Amino acid sequence: MAQTGDPRDPHQPHGSQGAVQAGAEAAPVRHLPGHIAAALAGAGGAADSAGQPWAGRSLSGDDAKIHNFEDDDGTADAGYLGAIAGLAGGTADEAAVVTALATARVFVPILAQLAEEGEAVAGVHGDKLHGHKLHSDKQADMALVTLKAPDGRTAMPVFTSVAALQAWHPEARPVAVYAARAALSAVAEGAELLVLDPGSDVTFVVRRPAVWALARQQPWTPSYTDPEVARTIGESTAGFPPVRRVAIQPGPGVAAVTADGGRLPGGGVGPELRVVLYLEDGLDAAGVQSVVTGLNNAWARNEIFAERVDSIEVKLQRAAP
Repeated sequence: MAQTGDPRDPHQPHGSQGAVQAGAEAAPVRHLPGHIAAALAGAGGAADSAGQPWAGRSLSGDDAKIHNFEDDDGTADAGYLGAIAGLAGGTADEAAVVTALATARVFVPILAQLAEEGEAVAGVHGDKLHGHKLHSDKQADMALVTLKAPDGRTAMPVFTSVAALQAWHPEARPVAVYAARAALSAVAEGAELLVLDPGSDVTFVVRRPAVWALARQQPWTPSYTDPEVARTIGESTAGFPPVRRVAIQPGPGVAAVTADGGRLPGGGVGPELRVVLYLEDGLDAAGVQSVVTGLNNAWARNEIFAERVDSIEVKLQRAAP
C-alpha cells in the first residue's frame, strides 16, 4: 500500500501526525493472493477477451482491426453508466460502480511502439494522475499503456467506450475485454489502479483492493465499510491503552473530481480510509509516536488489512475527559 499525502505535494502527508503507510518497511513483502496468482497462471495474464496475448503482436493485418465483442457498437455499458449516475445522484456508492464493472465490457488501449517513453497524456481531472506520462514496451509492436502516479504506483487506463478512448489518444487501438480481464491484466502488469475514462467528464479510479476483487470475480467492500477491517482495527487498538476510542471513516481521497470541478462520493485515488484515534490527554510526543508506529507495524503485518485497505490516513484527536 502506498503512503499518500497532499495531492498538491506528494511528499507532504495528511493528518495531524501524517498519513500512516499501511505497508511499513519492517513488514514482509506483500505477495499476490493465491487465487489471483492462480488466475494469472490459468488465464495467461495480459491477454485480450479471446485469451490472446497483446505483447508482441503486430499492428498490421488482422491485428489492426478493432477487437470487439459480437455486435458491439463501442458505446459505454448501460449498467456502468447507471451506476455512475447513481453515484452522482446520491443513490449509489462506489461499491455499486465496481459491481456494475464486474459484468461490463471495457476497452483497453494499445499503442504501437512509442518514439519517446515520455509522451504526455491527458490524465484524471484534478488529482494525482493528471498530466503524467505514457509508458509502453518499446520492444513490442503492440503494447499495453500504463500511467505512472506521483507516488510511484502504476495505473492502467481503461475506457467505457471507443469514443472516450479515441478522444484520449487518437492513435490508440481499442481492445474489448470484460473489466475482470482488464483487472487481471493490470495485476500482471504490476498496476495497482484502474483508471476509467481518463480525460473524460467523469473519471473513476478503481483502487487496488477493488482491482483484486474484479480480477478474482468477487464482490468488493470498501475498507471504510468493511466489518472485517473494522474488527482488525478494533483488535489492534485494544493493545494500546492510550487509545481511548477509534472512528473509521472514508478517507479524504475517496471523492473523485469531475471535469467541471464537481465532486463524486467515490472513484478517487485515495487516501481511501481514515482512522481517527482518540488519545488520552497528556500523552507526550514520544508516547504518540509509539502508538502510531506500533499500530502501523501491526496493520502492515495483518493479512486482512494488507489485502483490503489501499491507503490510509491516521488522524489524532484528544479524547474527551
